[in-house]
Amino acid sequence: MAPIAAAASRYDPSQFNKNHTAYTAQGNLTVSRENSEKAKYPEFLPTWNPNVKYPPLKFQSLDDKGVYGDDGYSSLLEHAGNGEYTMKNVTPKFGTEIEGIQLSELDENAKNDLSLLLARRGVVIFRNQNLLQKGPKYFADWSRYFGPLHIHPTSGAPEDVPDLHVTFRGTSKDELESAFKTRLTNTQWHTDVSYEKMPPSYCFFSVLQGPESGGDTLFADTVEAYKRLSPEFQKRLQGLHVLHTSEDQAHLQRQQGGFSRRDPVSNIHPLIVEHPVTKEKYIFLNREFSRQIVELKEEESTFLMEFLYNHIESAHDLQLRASWEPNTVVCWDNRRTVHSPTGIDESATDEFGNPVIRFAVRSSPQGPSPVADLQHFNDPHYLGELYLKLGIIPKHL
Repeated sequence: MAPIAAAASRYDPSQFNKNHTAYTAQGNLTVSRENSEKAKYPEFLPTWNPNVKYPPLKFQSLDDKGVYGDDGYSSLLEHAGNGEYTMKNVTPKFGTEIEGIQLSELDENAKNDLSLLLARRGVVIFRNQNLLQKGPKYFADWSRYFGPLHIHPTSGAPEDVPDLHVTFRGTSKDELESAFKTRLTNTQWHTDVSYEKMPPSYCFFSVLQGPESGGDTLFADTVEAYKRLSPEFQKRLQGLHVLHTSEDQAHLQRQQGGFSRRDPVSNIHPLIVEHPVTKEKYIFLNREFSRQIVELKEEESTFLMEFLYNHIESAHDLQLRASWEPNTVVCWDNRRTVHSPTGIDESATDEFGNPVIRFAVRSSPQGPSPVADLQHFNDPHYLGELYLKLGIIPKHL
């Protein structure tokens, strides 16, 4: 079953493009000199070294820090400055916003509590944070407690800190027009790097620099999406598996003159996954990397996948919208959510009417491999017979 190559180019601010024309002192490619001079956090600027190559990611037996969290989040809440904090639900079931707790000060117990909160609420928005002001290495080291950090195969990363993922949209005419140049909308619902055998569990993202408004991130709750299906429909989805691939992403990068640090991979995951912390089931499917339900014929697969996509993406009452106030860090459970950027164009300016760059960074700790039933938790040979049947070589072994 061959992955489908990307048919048309789509602008992705995390990927290399023709506007990135400058070199660092170490000889790595980076954004244009004009754009780099506008960056308030130059140490986070994305770089690419065409000579760096990484082997395929191998299976690891990992735990989820959420299982060690306190039911009342006592350690997390103890880190409130002067004991004062605000904690409110963004929606009744999905998303929490916190102010008064500094992520940079969390110890291991507090990070366990944060993991549990993320597993339960899906998304947690922290305001007025100093975490990113401590630099890229600190951010990477802070994130590594939750799991080994995923090194993205194609995106830019801060120099000497390859395990961070940077998105950067500059102020050239081409970059400003890119969001809507070939598409009516810039929304692209996805789960980050779901094509890996062990996709990220929790993700941490912050916009370092951007316009006052615009560029919000949308999140949808795939636990709630599963619960809303009828019991009979839920039964029909059990036992189905989905092919996820990075082939399209790699193809798009080649089209744009970019680089791949790692060869593209394809992996199979259950359509319905059991969460290792909450034991709840969720739909594990996204437009960007999911290609086919392998037990079904092509037309059947397309029909069912499109139904589930529309169910998740059009149900605004199981979604939230995160805005990027200065020094905001948004954390999410990458397994039980899908998310999408919203586009910004030349209308997003500063107070003087000048176009501004949008510059953000993400860390992505890997988590345990998704399983339909936790009896298979951390089994390196899970779905091995299905890989063999489909002729897919499991690169993670």
